Amino acid sequence: MPLFKEFEIGTHGLAAIWKMEEPEAFFSEGAGITSDIKHEKRRMEFLGGRFLLKLLQKDFPLHNIRKDEHDKPRIDNNELYFSISHSWPYVAAVVDTHNEAGIDIQTWHPNILRIQHKFLSPTEQLLFPGEQLVTLAWCAKEAAYKWNGRRGVDFTEHLPIIHFDDQAVNKNITISLKSTEGDKRVFTENSITTDFACSWIVKCE
Repeated sequence: MPLFKEFEIGTHGLAAIWKMEEPEAFFSEGAGITSDIKHEKRRMEFLGGRFLLKLLQKDFPLHNIRKDEHDKPRIDNNELYFSISHSWPYVAAVVDTHNEAGIDIQTWHPNILRIQHKFLSPTEQLLFPGEQLVTLAWCAKEAAYKWNGRRGVDFTEHLPIIHFDDQAVNKNITISLKSTEGDKRVFTENSITTDFACSWIVKCE
């Protein structure tokens, strides 16, 4: 049972990270659903994410998950807010009873340095040198994007990082989310391990 980590987010959120080493049937039976996704690894990630939602909230209504007009997964009447992320063999999820949620996980991949200019400004690239920190910056922006749940977002222009505390336990990153509805400050906490980086939204102002 490789539950890597389970932790609270704020006063109403609960999150978990799982390393998927069990057979597909373990996640399918645990979630109480099946999937017709043909690609085996993607099917496992899909089932693993749903399995985690049920682990965090036993009565989570998986069959009510629908995408809204921006393709953000939701359940009826927003009775629960949630976010799922996967980067093989890890899957992460958060469930919150009161607030929008956003989480992202990414295992290490050296190619991210070649594409960092697509989501980090020149100033941000100086602030996040090296594969691990670049990956962490990507996770923070991706978590903010999921939290916001709107199309048409440019990660460099609309999600600039305005603060990074590398010395903090949770390596706090603050993002200035720019939208037609007004600017907001999105606060993330983050984790770097030997295998991956992970970011989650803790609050927004």
